[in-house]
Amino acid sequence: MLAAVLTLAFGGCGNTDSWVDASAAQGWSAQYGDASNSSYTNTAGATKLSLQWTRSVKGSLAVGPALSGRGWLALNAQTQAGCSLMEWENNDNGRQRWCVRLVQGGGFGGPLFDGFDNLYVGQPGAILSFPPTQWTRWRKPVIGMPSTPRFLGGGHLLVSTHLGQVLVFDAHRGEVVGSPVDLVDGVDPADATRGLADCEPAGQGCPVAAAPAFSAANGTVVLGVWQPGAPGAGLVGLKYHAGQTELVREWTSDAVSAGVLASPVLSADGSTVYVNGRDQRLWALHAADGKTKWSVPLGFLAQTPPAVTPQGLIVSGGGPGTRLAAVRDAGDHAEQIWRRDDVTPLSTSSLAGTGVGYTVANGPPKDGAPGMSLLVFDPTNGHTINSYPIPAATGYPVGVSIANDRRVVTATSDGQVYGFAPA
Repeated sequence: MLAAVLTLAFGGCGNTDSWVDASAAQGWSAQYGDASNSSYTNTAGATKLSLQWTRSVKGSLAVGPALSGRGWLALNAQTQAGCSLMEWENNDNGRQRWCVRLVQGGGFGGPLFDGFDNLYVGQPGAILSFPPTQWTRWRKPVIGMPSTPRFLGGGHLLVSTHLGQVLVFDAHRGEVVGSPVDLVDGVDPADATRGLADCEPAGQGCPVAAAPAFSAANGTVVLGVWQPGAPGAGLVGLKYHAGQTELVREWTSDAVSAGVLASPVLSADGSTVYVNGRDQRLWALHAADGKTKWSVPLGFLAQTPPAVTPQGLIVSGGGPGTRLAAVRDAGDHAEQIWRRDDVTPLSTSSLAGTGVGYTVANGPPKDGAPGMSLLVFDPTNGHTINSYPIPAATGYPVGVSIANDRRVVTATSDGQVYGFAPA
């Protein structure tokens, strides 16, 4: 009887160790919101906002803020002196919690928050993790400069570098699991800074200039890779096998013959890759083999990734001379839903639920210079809901981040950061 009772008691308690596995924070955990680069959150967005605070990083930014579930934000700045990696309190007027200085030259790689408020970020030649304080948890060498990291599940961290090294780390211990994959031949492992100046403009000298996309639905990883001597960047598809903690190269695609630009985006089910072409088209490819599904002309060069909802609505990326437009994936073709030729989105749109989108657009000119505004729009039809001038904004916007408490943060390349709250 005692043996039976003990068997029932212990048999009813499953293994609950998974709660300690590091995973993405319940906020805007990194650049483009999630590992698939969807720039989408199911948090219902606020349609009315008020500017609560502004601060400067006293340097430059190339990636927008990462937001934790606790209301903290992290920025990887490039500064002449002093701190560069900063953690602030979004819900307390941007009050600084701590800051440290990283090796400079890798501003295009953004930070990532996990659910325990640990940070993961790269510097040339290394990937680092910080606890909720500024003391280093671990630091490990890599070949090149890591782009924004991604969580794979099971407490594993995906790290890809601008020189084409792709690794899986145990997020807690900082140890490499499985075997690294090298996507580019002939790389000097001792020169972690080679080609860094080409990364922000996505030039040929930087083979992997943008963050990868990962889908937990099927373990697909997709990266843009500009191989030496190639006319443009193509796509590489990898498969992550969680049980073996291995990355396996599945396919290489040059379907976008003019070259791809900016990070790829994976659909919610992991079956489709969406990416900008340098031919001013939006492309959809099958994630299983990299073959073309469809492409549609945009009439402009989108320099940032599209935003994608779980329902298959795709809002085009931004940049100078672009237009705000949306299409829907209809399987073998794209259906244009709406287009705003009167709006120039300068950043990727960030979508909050089914009814609210945010982007930074050209605003009313001030003192002879073009201004910027935070545009709130309805992604179902493109109509403007609200617009808020961004005071004294210079440079170009580096994205819009949406917190799980519905606060909105945007920043510019000149290091200005703006915190909005629901009004």
